[in-house]
Amino acid sequence: MAVERGVTVMKSLILRLALFSVSSTVLWANPISFQNSGGKLTSNGSTLSVNGSTVTTWAGTSGNALSGGLGVLSLKTGSIVSGSLAMGAMFASGGALSIFGNGTNGIPKATLFSGTFAGPVSWKASFHPTAGPNHQGAWYYSLNGKINGSLSNGQRISGAFHLSTLDVPKGAQFSSAANLEGGLGNLAVPEPGSLGLLASGLVGLAVVLRKRLV
Repeated sequence: MAVERGVTVMKSLILRLALFSVSSTVLWANPISFQNSGGKLTSNGSTLSVNGSTVTTWAGTSGNALSGGLGVLSLKTGSIVSGSLAMGAMFASGGALSIFGNGTNGIPKATLFSGTFAGPVSWKASFHPTAGPNHQGAWYYSLNGKINGSLSNGQRISGAFHLSTLDVPKGAQFSSAANLEGGLGNLAVPEPGSLGLLASGLVGLAVVLRKRLV
């Protein structure tokens, strides 16, 4: 009786583990996207920073996309490694990117995401000769980088982030500050295919062991 009871318990545990892995994979695979708008980008000559940019969209952790003044986004890059702030540059990995919810429109009052830049961050400059006041020409800049971090529940997640500026005042090049147009981020659990493969393997293992234990 003891042996039979042990076999039954073992089969139950194996099957539960397999089913848990499958359900976890489906849950974790949901992508998350967010947008931010406004705020100011500044530099100390070595890094770029953003404080107080409003999070306007958050989608992926609930059934509906949430919008409005949902919180704030802050970031800081690593140090510049090549190029220049005026003409375009590359920044080292590291730094930080955080999104804080303000407790409105279905968003919790908590840190929604906290992470770092996983690789070099690009800073691109472009000049539009007919843009700006009086069509005198204006410089625009964009920042692009990969980010790794955690959601408020501790779940690890990674993705890409893009940020763009409005024209720098008076047709000048960027040196220390510029107003932001906005940003866009897309996040997903790293290597969801590997998680699915792991779940499939566990299901197969459960079936084989169940046959052997019968």
